[in-house]
Amino acid sequence: MKKSTFLRHGGRILTFVMLLGFINACTDHVDPGTIAPADHIAISENLTMPEAFSLPPNQKGYERVATYYAVGVQKYKAQVKAGTNSVQYEWVFVAPEADLYDASNAKIGTHYAGPTWKLTGPGHTIKGQAFSPAKTFSRDPASIDWLLLRNKAGEDPTGIFVGVGYIFRIATTGGRAPATAPTDLAATANVPYTAVYRFVKPIL
Repeated sequence: MKKSTFLRHGGRILTFVMLLGFINACTDHVDPGTIAPADHIAISENLTMPEAFSLPPNQKGYERVATYYAVGVQKYKAQVKAGTNSVQYEWVFVAPEADLYDASNAKIGTHYAGPTWKLTGPGHTIKGQAFSPAKTFSRDPASIDWLLLRNKAGEDPTGIFVGVGYIFRIATTGGRAPATAPTDLAATANVPYTAVYRFVKPIL
């Protein structure tokens, strides 16, 4: 009888621990292979934005134009490491290469060098550029930083992106350069990553 009671309680405890693990996985350490893009986007809505991402004051405020989930790679190549006596190499970032998904789980565009976001079909493109100094935030040392960009000077956004002034990269997973240095100048690396991108414009 005592053994049966112990097993019942033990089973309840195990179930509770497994449930906690599942909840934590869905909030802080989401596995991109287990939930849909729409769920990633929904989870990102509950994230707290760092103070570094505060936008300039605007009398009428700002509005969100679009939010997309990206799945792809961060591309790196080898370069000679400066300031070393013998020839050594290090990774340098080249460009992103990712597919974009919307809140209906539809693949709606791509993200590539520039950095550029382009939706399927003509007329919906935006390029970004970093602030100086860069506006970044690190939540997970194993993942690329969150990042706030502005639209690229001289490159007017088109289509749905008209008027967008700021691009947020948040909820990132993966994407950091390999921890092991390259062994020759021809080395390249494509590191899987995911992120949520928000496109925001000032209300005029």
